[in-house]
Amino acid sequence: MKTLLWFLIGVIGGFVAAHFLNKDPRGHDVLAAVDDRINEFTGILADAFHAQEARLTQDGPAD
Repeated sequence: MKTLLWFLIGVIGGFVAAHFLNKDPRGHDVLAAVDDRINEFTGILADAFHAQEARLTQDGPAD
């Protein structure tokens, strides 16, 4: 229970820090850059997943 409390405090603290960081123009730019990198990374993962899925469906099920 104590671990869950610390986890929730950390998550809430992160949201509060991001909110204040987003108010500053420099902080807003930093968060936008982080968001762009995350979107790029997830796009690469999605492309790789779809490519693997296409390969598997093309080859048919492995017996």
